[in-house]
Amino acid sequence: MKRKLLFSLAIFAATVMVMLACSNQKGATDGVNQFVIKRGTNLSHWLSQSEVRGEMRRLHIQEDDFARLEELGFDFVRIPIDEVQFWDEQGNQLPEAWKLLTNALDLARKHNLRAIVDLHIIRSHYFNASLEGKGDENTLFSSEKAQQDLINMWYQLSDSLKNYSNDWVAYEFMNEPVADEHEQWNQLVAKVHKALREREPNRTLVIGSNLWQGYETMKYLRVPEGDKNIILSFHYYNPMLLTHYGAWWTPIGKYTGKINYPGIMITKEDYDAAPDSVKTLLEPYLTQKWDINKIKADFRDAIAVAKKYDLQLICGEWGVYENVDRELAYKWTKDMLDVFDEFNIAWCSWCYDADFGFWDQQRHCYKDKTLVELLMSGKGL
Repeated sequence: MKRKLLFSLAIFAATVMVMLACSNQKGATDGVNQFVIKRGTNLSHWLSQSEVRGEMRRLHIQEDDFARLEELGFDFVRIPIDEVQFWDEQGNQLPEAWKLLTNALDLARKHNLRAIVDLHIIRSHYFNASLEGKGDENTLFSSEKAQQDLINMWYQLSDSLKNYSNDWVAYEFMNEPVADEHEQWNQLVAKVHKALREREPNRTLVIGSNLWQGYETMKYLRVPEGDKNIILSFHYYNPMLLTHYGAWWTPIGKYTGKINYPGIMITKEDYDAAPDSVKTLLEPYLTQKWDINKIKADFRDAIAVAKKYDLQLICGEWGVYENVDRELAYKWTKDMLDVFDEFNIAWCSWCYDADFGFWDQQRHCYKDKTLVELLMSGKGL
């Protein structure tokens, strides 16, 4: 009797193994990953846009951060990284940043968070260079060497990250391209896509369009044909007068008058009282009505391109500066979330704990509980 039982168990186990093998084979055959995402946030100003090094950098993002995001209901994170943190000027790897990245990916997986590794700023391309009068430092689109350097960086990243599951880790090979011509970016997309596909045929790649990953330019993006493991990405901070109100680093942030949302954002009286240096920037807000319908209209091209290629669409950055009037911020945030839900657009807020974020790392508390509750559709803390 015992032998019959053992034989039956063996047959059952073998059957299960065959079924699993067939299932895995099917997944490998169709080649489509399960990198499906909905609600995420950017772990910004850590391995990117920060000069902090050493212990402070090591302690900035810890396991409790990933546990918190999982508990809140996020399902993925975007991790911006900069060349200067991962390679010195001679191209040598800087080991600590690499360890921090792989540790973050391990913790993300432990806490059921998918992760997008985003090469945010490289030495040959910084998305705000032209706005800061440093446009001549952006050599990426005019230099074959700079383009090969970008590919070489991804070769090294791939060597380090290739063993992570395609279902859990994706690559965004450059953030917010700013090329003079859309075709320059399209050609670079094709070049980097080909190079990565030779190394990792099925890795999910996140690709945005030219000019700051703008929704306006998505229609000009030439998407590699026949590749279903691509996510299309756009960024959205409109209306800038609202989302960047009081932001010291942008000219429009110098306006300190009253603003309104939804509706016409400023009155003629407030416009007349504004500094002359910002009046040109303010003119569109005198006539344009900003509301949920304007947001839908802006998203139209991005939605159409994703539908054309049958690809997942993500708004990879969006958010409101912390100095913005909270009631206005919440109204805009709710409209954004409603549009995301209506058109099945995944989103990744900018950001977790910096100026646009909801978490205060130093005080270890929420900066804005109402915002995070709104983001998670009223989920309690």
